[in-house]
Amino acid sequence: MFSQRKSFIFLAVAMLVAALALAAVASGQKRSGLQNKARVEAPINIAILVQDDLVSQVANENRVTADFIRSLPAGSRVMVGYLSSGSLQVRQPFTTDLNSAARSLRIPISSSSVSPYNPYVEVIEALRRFDGNGNGRNVVLLISDGLDVSRGFDSTSAGHTLDLERAIREANSRNAAIYSFYAPAVGLSSHNRLAASYGQSSLNRISDETGGRAFFQGSTGFVTFDSYFKRLRQALNETY
Repeated sequence: MFSQRKSFIFLAVAMLVAALALAAVASGQKRSGLQNKARVEAPINIAILVQDDLVSQVANENRVTADFIRSLPAGSRVMVGYLSSGSLQVRQPFTTDLNSAARSLRIPISSSSVSPYNPYVEVIEALRRFDGNGNGRNVVLLISDGLDVSRGFDSTSAGHTLDLERAIREANSRNAAIYSFYAPAVGLSSHNRLAASYGQSSLNRISDETGGRAFFQGSTGFVTFDSYFKRLRQALNETY
């Protein structure tokens, strides 16, 4: 009787250990699957452009932006540039050294003295730096308020300015999809809902008409980029 009970206990323990082992394997596979889904699957050529007069909170997003760069698949090429005072300041030309590209990120100046007044002129300049040497898709990540006030703050031109139109044509001629993250600048878009709405309308148009996607939440305040990068990875993988 005692021997049978002992055998039964041994069998129960063995079954419990086996069940726990299977659960651990399944959990590991699930985590691995989630991690794979969270990564961009195919190499890309990406220009990351940051508007230099964005609010200071954007500086806190350098870590998650750097993590995104480092997580790109081998063979990806990255350029990092800042849109400042009407010019494109390239911090890192296109490179396959993802760590070097991630380290080139800096804190935006967050001052109206460096406002580009029109981010789309610099977007055109960045698009012309895609040299055709990469094997992946051409992608631009534009982090901007999207507002073009180079010819005044005119409600009739929101989403239809001359340079926005030119940027769309340039992107399409180079098969470059423009993805955009909205963030307010220290000027109009940080305190004027109408200006923020105009800027978002422009970002939405340039992304939509080049095969990309625009990410923003609300017209005031600042939202961290964590959810944006998650959705960006998903969008890139869906396109792939």
